[in-house]
Amino acid sequence: MDTTHLSKFYKKSHIEKIDSLFLAGVISKKEKDRLMSQSLELDVDTGNNMIENYISNYSLPMGVALNYVIDKEELVVPMAIEEPSVIAASSFAAKIIGSGGGFKTTVSQRQMIGQVTLKNVDDIHAAVKNVEDAEQAIVERANEAYPSIVKRGGGARSVSVRILEDDTDSGIPTFLSVHVHIDTQEAMGANIVNTMMEGIAPYIEELTGGKALLRILTNYATECLATATCEIPVHKLKTGEFSGEEVRDRIIEATQVATIDPYRAVTHNKGIMNGVDAVIVATGNDWRAIEAGVHAYASRSGQYRSLTTWSKNDKGDLVGKLTLPLPIGTVGGSISIHPAAKLAHAILNHPKAHKLERIIVSVGLAQNFAAVRALVTEGIQKGHMGLHARSLAISAGAKGDHVQQVADILKKSKHKNLQRAKNILLNLLDEFDR
Repeated sequence: MDTTHLSKFYKKSHIEKIDSLFLAGVISKKEKDRLMSQSLELDVDTGNNMIENYISNYSLPMGVALNYVIDKEELVVPMAIEEPSVIAASSFAAKIIGSGGGFKTTVSQRQMIGQVTLKNVDDIHAAVKNVEDAEQAIVERANEAYPSIVKRGGGARSVSVRILEDDTDSGIPTFLSVHVHIDTQEAMGANIVNTMMEGIAPYIEELTGGKALLRILTNYATECLATATCEIPVHKLKTGEFSGEEVRDRIIEATQVATIDPYRAVTHNKGIMNGVDAVIVATGNDWRAIEAGVHAYASRSGQYRSLTTWSKNDKGDLVGKLTLPLPIGTVGGSISIHPAAKLAHAILNHPKAHKLERIIVSVGLAQNFAAVRALVTEGIQKGHMGLHARSLAISAGAKGDHVQQVADILKKSKHKNLQRAKNILLNLLDEFDR
């Protein structure tokens, strides 16, 4: 990738941005032509077959975050999101983090978990032993239920058992949950896992003497973890009246607050998910599943906490770390049929699932750095105001060059609201007509 063509990307026109991506080697001529013609919307036939009661498409703006260096590879990252300033903040953070060598990532074994949850198990401990003794037979039966994943190198790998007991006086009975750990290869794997669980449920009932209540995957993908770390030179943190050391310490302290205060942690983690969700949506993955799993992971200690940690090393530099459960896929679902999702994968050079996990967790760490840095220095609103002003200008009815003209005046105004934007636009139009 030739990044020289991406310089001052945000200042380019829409057509110039697309051309720059082509010249930099990020997209092909075919993808450039599709972007130029804006032919990334779902057609009616495809949309009608994706969901029930289809009537139209609901579009989100799609952009690219720049400056990412992940495991020594330069990347342009597609993001689909309606919230202003997220992509700008992501690119800004990636640039600063890149000055310290970029992101380093690791990915755990990539396995999804299926559950067969049973009720009315009379001898729960005998049932546990029976399941444990029959582990190999359960694995074989699960693989027989979905042989194509086995042919691709995946399939069920192991079995574990959990006794589900409530420690309160709620009157909830005891259940037994049998977990099957499954390598789903490049797919997110919901259909694979669910088919396997339904296939083995009768055998699990025989082993336990219980009745299968639930047969489905869990989106709490604790065996599909991705971790990103970074080191930021302290002198790169200086901004305005704040020294690098002050910014570093304030970021660390703000994250400590988010570790002990769930009220702060929710907003802290929402900032992480601004970036994570935007990449997941762009690549056609299930952002609802990821959100559910991530927030459960944030509560694994028994209290909802910050997902990131920030500290300083012996040199005094800022060190960040983020681990997320990321059961994403690179095949199947909308990934293979949505034209915008196809483009997103092309921009990323068609990554395997492991690599896409590395990209997503890096974006989450960058987004958190940008948000917390702004929050503990000049405040979060300053960065938002430029794009917020443009949104108000558009809502007021501004078109073309008038959008930026209205936004520039609005940013200097005492009152930054829709009515003020409308008044500014009327004044501009009056001047134009004279």
